[in-house]
Amino acid sequence: MSDTGYGDFEFERRFVARDVPAELLDPAPALIVQSYYLADEGFALRVRAQVSAVAGVDVHDDEATLLERYAAQVDFCAVTVKGPMNGGTRYEAEREIDPLVGVEMVRRGGALVAKVRHSVWLGEDGWVVDVFAGANAPLVVAEVERGGPVTDLAIPDFCVTEVTTDPRFANDGLAHAPYAGWATTWEDELARTGPRFLQGFGHDHRMTGI
Repeated sequence: MSDTGYGDFEFERRFVARDVPAELLDPAPALIVQSYYLADEGFALRVRAQVSAVAGVDVHDDEATLLERYAAQVDFCAVTVKGPMNGGTRYEAEREIDPLVGVEMVRRGGALVAKVRHSVWLGEDGWVVDVFAGANAPLVVAEVERGGPVTDLAIPDFCVTEVTTDPRFANDGLAHAPYAGWATTWEDELARTGPRFLQGFGHDHRMTGI
């Protein structure tokens, strides 16, 4: 639960990323494998298993293979309930659970998503860069989260277009309709319409040189 006065709500903005500078990436990022027991119209129930620091993850491996390969190293698990995204705000209640139980729940659960997560501080904000694995490779999504609405954001150059409100790019969306199945269609869409960045978030600007 947030201690900012907003309770169980998350405030985030998400961007498709490309050509992220290597110096911004962690030498030992986190590996996350999560199972969606429910994902329907923005409502989601998931269990996450996480290895906090790991090197050499092959994102071409499928999600189940990655879970089994690193199961003994899982050091954090949580069950999370989410509501639909509404302009960068989403209900999220997360509760930590025992890693041994969590891994078994992910094994026995629903659709899987796996990603390698890098954490980086840019300007005044902490960002995560998620490199997706398995059926969602080679998708890379950069995300910034705050304790309140994400306004006046410095957006790095490697963020090519915003997908905060696009349900296809939510993790629960990717669980049931992986990126590999519609990547070509989306690339054509991006080429046709060009990049888009949400309005109404204050004086956003691009962070050049990153």
